[in-house]
Amino acid sequence: MLHWLQLIRWKNLVIVFFTQLLVWYCLVYSSSKIHEQHLNLHFKNFMLLSISTLLITAAGYIINDYFDIKIDVINRPEKVILEHKIPLRIAIIAHTLLNLTALVLVLPMALHCQHPQWLLMQLGCILLLWFYSTHFKRQYIIGNVVVACLTALTIVVIVIYESLMYKYIEMPAIIRYSPSEYYINPILICLGYTFFAFMLTWMREIVKDMEDYIGDAEQGCITMPIKKGLQFSARFAQVIGCITVVALLVIAVAFFQSAYWTLSVYTLLALIAPMIWWCYYVTLKNTAAHYKQASKWLKIIMVLGISSLMIYYFTINSIICPPSY
Repeated sequence: MLHWLQLIRWKNLVIVFFTQLLVWYCLVYSSSKIHEQHLNLHFKNFMLLSISTLLITAAGYIINDYFDIKIDVINRPEKVILEHKIPLRIAIIAHTLLNLTALVLVLPMALHCQHPQWLLMQLGCILLLWFYSTHFKRQYIIGNVVVACLTALTIVVIVIYESLMYKYIEMPAIIRYSPSEYYINPILICLGYTFFAFMLTWMREIVKDMEDYIGDAEQGCITMPIKKGLQFSARFAQVIGCITVVALLVIAVAFFQSAYWTLSVYTLLALIAPMIWWCYYVTLKNTAAHYKQASKWLKIIMVLGISSLMIYYFTINSIICPPSY
C-alpha cells in the first residue's frame, strides 16, 4: 500500500482536494447562502466531482512514471517504484480503472443537470495527461504549460459544474448587496486563484526540469534547461515570478480599496514577500538539490495562496452577515 501511495503522490492529492474544498466552500457555497439558491454541487455532488478529479490526477501520475522509468532511473533511482515494487502491467490496469471510475462518478451528475458535455472536461484531462506523458513532456515549453493548465482546471471545473456561478459572469466587478454592503464578484476571485495556480505551477515545472535535466537530456527530451540552459531557465522562471508579483500587487491594492484589509495584508506578507524572495533565491546555485528546494518553496507558497480563501470567506461573512451585539 505504501508503494501505491508514493506512486500516486498522495501528498499532492491532498493539496488538490484541499484546494477544491476551499474553492467550493468559500466561493460556491458562500454564494448560495447569499442568494439563497439551490446548488448543483451540494456536498455529495462536490465530493463525487472532487474524487473524480483525484482519481484522474492519480492515474496521471501512474502513466507519467510508466513512460519515465528510464529517466527516473538516472535522476532518482532510489525512488523508482514501477518494475521494482509494482509490475508495469498492474500499473496500466490501475491507470485504466482509475480513469473509468472517474468518468462514472460524474456521469449521473452531468446527465441529471442535462449537461452531458461537462464530461468533456474530465475526458479532456485524461487525454491531456496521456499525451503529456508520451509527447508533451519532452517538448520545449509545451509540457510545462500543459501541466499548468491542468492545475488551473482543478479550480475551473468547480465553476463549470456549478450553474449558480454563471449568473456572476455578466455582473459588475463590485456587487452591491445593499446600499452599504458590497463584495467582489466571485468569478473574479476564482479567476485570480486560477491565474495564481497556473503561474506557480508553470514556474515549478520549469524548476523541476532544471532538477532533472541530466536524465532528460540522455533520453532525448527538449526541455527548456536542455535547449536554453540552466541560467536562461532560472531567469525565465524569475520573469514569470515577477509577473505574478505585479498581479498580486494589483490584487492587494484592489482588496485594500474594497475594504478587504485583512486579505490585502495577507497577500503582501504571505504571498508577495515570499515570491520576491524566491525570485532572488532560485538563481543562487545551479545544483539539483538547490532546484529541488526551490520547487518545495513554490509548493508552500501555493498552499499559502489557496489558504487565503478561508480569510476571504470570513471577510465576506462579516460584510454580508455582520455580528450582532
